[in-house]
Amino acid sequence: MRALLALALVMVLGACGRTVPPPAVTSPVAPVAANAVLAGVAPGPALAALNLADADARGALAGFVESCPRLLAREDASGLTRREDWQGPCERARSAAPSRARAFFAEEFTPVQVGDGQAFATGYFEPEIAGSRTRRAGFEVPVYAMPADLVRGWPDDVNPSERTGRPPLGRYDAQGRFVLYHDRAEIEDGVLDGKAQVIAWAADSIEFFFLQIQGSGRLITPEGEVIRIGYAGQNGREYTGIGGVMRERGLLGSGPGQYAGSMQGIMAYIRENPAQGRALMRENKSWVFFTELKGDGPLGALGVPVRRESSVAADPAFVPLGAPVWLDLDRREASGMWIAQDTGGAIKGANRFDTFWGAGEDARSIAGGMSGRGRAYVLLPKDAAARLTAR
Repeated sequence: MRALLALALVMVLGACGRTVPPPAVTSPVAPVAANAVLAGVAPGPALAALNLADADARGALAGFVESCPRLLAREDASGLTRREDWQGPCERARSAAPSRARAFFAEEFTPVQVGDGQAFATGYFEPEIAGSRTRRAGFEVPVYAMPADLVRGWPDDVNPSERTGRPPLGRYDAQGRFVLYHDRAEIEDGVLDGKAQVIAWAADSIEFFFLQIQGSGRLITPEGEVIRIGYAGQNGREYTGIGGVMRERGLLGSGPGQYAGSMQGIMAYIRENPAQGRALMRENKSWVFFTELKGDGPLGALGVPVRRESSVAADPAFVPLGAPVWLDLDRREASGMWIAQDTGGAIKGANRFDTFWGAGEDARSIAGGMSGRGRAYVLLPKDAAARLTAR
């Protein structure tokens, strides 16, 4: 299962991609609950009090119907629901008329608060950049598929007794030793030339860098063809949020000689300082490999297409993937009902969300500046909510 990778702003600034770890903790913090049940569940407000708009409800209903087959087949890591809790709502959702979407949610679901309910939401989008199916002048940046030699294994220096969990990603060298996979600098320098399939060629290495952080996107050819690509895998190397590095070095801010603390500001620095910018991008050793997408929309972690202003990424330990979520934020455009259909490496903990804004310049602008705070409620089937809040 793979999600779209990046948070357009927060992940770049130091935390999108979806394989990116959260920021390092520099001061003691309280232990984090392992799932929603351990974080605590409390009754939320009545759904009628949330002022669900008709258009919002119709979009959420469509997303919920698409999610149901996967939702019914998955174990809920949050501990909030059982598979059978969703059977009735999913059956009735398939026959619910869009005009009754608000009534459907009111009849089937109960909002609950997980933990303290204090929400933080960012945004992500599907970038559009110039590309070509063939290599030609102006299109020289390879978009690689998964290489055959990228595998999981155990380095020789890891004792057999310590080999627990999934083996790390890497490759076997000429001597048969398992070693780390090639990093961003090595791949950019051509180590995979002739060794990995090239899906397409991008025109701009900087735009492609940020598309890798997002984890999916559209390549627009000079002839107008749209090549949609999605996340296939990653090289297993360390992710470094270059915005965080720039902030530490005093390059971001509002002072003289500093750049705006946004994705746009980071890109401006890289373009205006080519040598330093290239070195900065190489500090992020992670490299993302792609597959061409033939279906509708970029796929989220749930395995269904994510939809603009309807799909949200959440931590599956705290929100059942496929469940409706209500966000009441200080960003009006991000407030309302969403369907949890994606995950993210930086989207960890209760009430942490990443809203999806589609493709295009407006999506890029909204997602790149999205930082909303407020309250969140997870909508659970009524039987599940009653069982939990009765404890």
